[in-house]
Amino acid sequence: MAEPIPNACRGPKGTIGWNGGIAVLLLWGGTAMMAVSDEGMWLLNDPPRTLLKEKYGYELTEEWLQRAMKASVRLNSGGSGGFVSPEGLLVTNHHVAADAVQKLSKPGVDLYHNGFYAARREEELKCLDLEVNVLQEIVDVTAEVNAAVKEGMTPAQAAAARRAVMSRIEKESLDRTGLRSDVVTLYNGGAYHLYRYKKYTDVRLVFSPEKAIAGFGGDVDNFEFPRYCLDVAFFRVYEDGKPAKTPHFFRWSATGPQEGDLVFVTGHPGTTQRLETWARLRHRRDLTLPYSLSRLRALEAALLQYSEEHPEKRRQAVADLHGVANARKAFTGQLQGLLTPAILEQKRQQEEELLAAARQRGLPTADAERALETIARVQEQLRTFEKEYALIEGGHAFASPLFLIARHCVRLAEELPKPSSERLREYRDSNLDSLKLSLFSPAPLYPELEQARLRTSLLFLAENLGGDHEIVRKVLAGKNPADRAAELIAGTRLFDPQERRKLVEGGQAAIEASQDSMIQLARSIDPIARQLRQRYETEVEEPERQAYAALAALRFAVYGRSIPPDATFTLRLAFGTVRGYQAEGQNIPWHTTIGQLFTRYDSLGGREPFTLPPRWLEHRRRLDPETPLNFVSTADTIGGNSGSPVLNRAGELVGVNFDRNRYGLVRNFVYTDVQARHIAVHSRAVLEALRKVYAAESLLQELTQH
Repeated sequence: MAEPIPNACRGPKGTIGWNGGIAVLLLWGGTAMMAVSDEGMWLLNDPPRTLLKEKYGYELTEEWLQRAMKASVRLNSGGSGGFVSPEGLLVTNHHVAADAVQKLSKPGVDLYHNGFYAARREEELKCLDLEVNVLQEIVDVTAEVNAAVKEGMTPAQAAAARRAVMSRIEKESLDRTGLRSDVVTLYNGGAYHLYRYKKYTDVRLVFSPEKAIAGFGGDVDNFEFPRYCLDVAFFRVYEDGKPAKTPHFFRWSATGPQEGDLVFVTGHPGTTQRLETWARLRHRRDLTLPYSLSRLRALEAALLQYSEEHPEKRRQAVADLHGVANARKAFTGQLQGLLTPAILEQKRQQEEELLAAARQRGLPTADAERALETIARVQEQLRTFEKEYALIEGGHAFASPLFLIARHCVRLAEELPKPSSERLREYRDSNLDSLKLSLFSPAPLYPELEQARLRTSLLFLAENLGGDHEIVRKVLAGKNPADRAAELIAGTRLFDPQERRKLVEGGQAAIEASQDSMIQLARSIDPIARQLRQRYETEVEEPERQAYAALAALRFAVYGRSIPPDATFTLRLAFGTVRGYQAEGQNIPWHTTIGQLFTRYDSLGGREPFTLPPRWLEHRRRLDPETPLNFVSTADTIGGNSGSPVLNRAGELVGVNFDRNRYGLVRNFVYTDVQARHIAVHSRAVLEALRKVYAAESLLQELTQH
């Protein structure tokens, strides 16, 4: 491993701190300040053992890592969790569970709002389409993937060759092991690892608190601290109709963490852009993020309006509305970060530093210099069709799951007759079971809600491309967005899972014969969508992948493996210390308490979004007001880490991660630990609530008997 460049230690405001090649910057009360940190999102097959030993005196053992890997879970609803008993019980966030809980609700039975507890196993509710993946093994397949791309190949040929070999590796692994097998791209093309997962599709709801306590403070407090939330939920995975045996699990800590403790987070962070170049981040700042925010604001407004029309409509839309509002606030924070000049300046300096360090060591830099030029040139190309790609192939013009269902039906008919290696990646053999679980889900869809979503997204399409654009005219078919949305919803039978199954099983003949409005729409634009996808893969994705591979090779030569790869919604290990911070002239403590929750409720008059469930008010005097409720630490988390177990040195679960503070939103691009914090539910608070508010004795016993 190459020795990292020495730290450029503390300097004037606005300067950048470097550590192992990573620049870290924070915003303190609106002023750019410098900080240095070692933390990151580490691969479990390349953990930071030396760093932990030198900084904390902690020996990270293989046994600890194996338990962490096989006790951590990924949910297909987009979050993380962890097993907390040997009988398949797992914990995650209420907001991660929201999709499954909402689908189990119905008119007059609002589990999302009112909560749920199964006192007996036979009362646990089977989720309609929830899948849980548990990582079993990681295999480095970089050499095999890279060998498939030959010198002289065009970008299209290289992309096809890489896609084919990745599909072959996945299929051979699935056939040999029976485990879900995904080849994951790391370092934006610098490495490729095969991840093998044990998959559970019989997942049952055990406990979910009321929305009012799980998300106390709502959008007002989102990405803020102090916080006062019991954002947890429990599921159980089953095999062959019985609770699964899960010998790898995290013991629940009855005491939880204290200030200054070293803690670990094992979860599945979604996406970061820390290794992206200056040119790529400028494009993200000026085009991608503003476009995304515009789309989210339009959809959020439509969902809010729909929710205000009737209580039942509010129930139907509440989970979607929360997700859209959360994304809007997160992207706003990311854009704020990229609009801070020092952030992009530090990226530019980072590139110069890498080249200078390589030259100092006598390493060739021509490939890396060409790579930087290539990535900059690609952004200019992407600028010419990014909106069309996002709207049509990305599906942003069709904000209804009904369209996605129709597209899958249409594409499955065309893709399945091909060899797995030649298909679009989402239709490869190793992914088909998971795809069909979602596609044939009996989860309810509501015609009026789908019409409101579709009307909004069709209008967004026209706003961005113009009414005379060829694609807009084809999609709207001579109608305005409102009328076209009404026509599409009225003319589809895809609300019925059996209708979807008939179309998929009937293949191309069934698709061509279908008079379904959504199927016809998906068929009509699929040639355009495929052209945009191919253009993106050959003009953007493949050139960038080769360029980033060259940058990664130089970075490895200079810094070794001291820099973890960007997040890819695969399992990572983060660590940090439990501690508060200073912001806007105030000392922010490391934790909040149950007593402070009630104080905040009292001070705000119990108005939305600061209401509490009746049972919390009823049992207020029984609860210990000094019980820690939420706490913060410096461990590195982003979206996708929701529900991640927070562990102590012994590997016990001391908290459940559920959010970042606003200073942590810039972590998508740079890591900072002076003000940025992740936020977790304290393990003691969960036990206190289960015992004194919910009388959940069987769940308590299961959590505490091991």
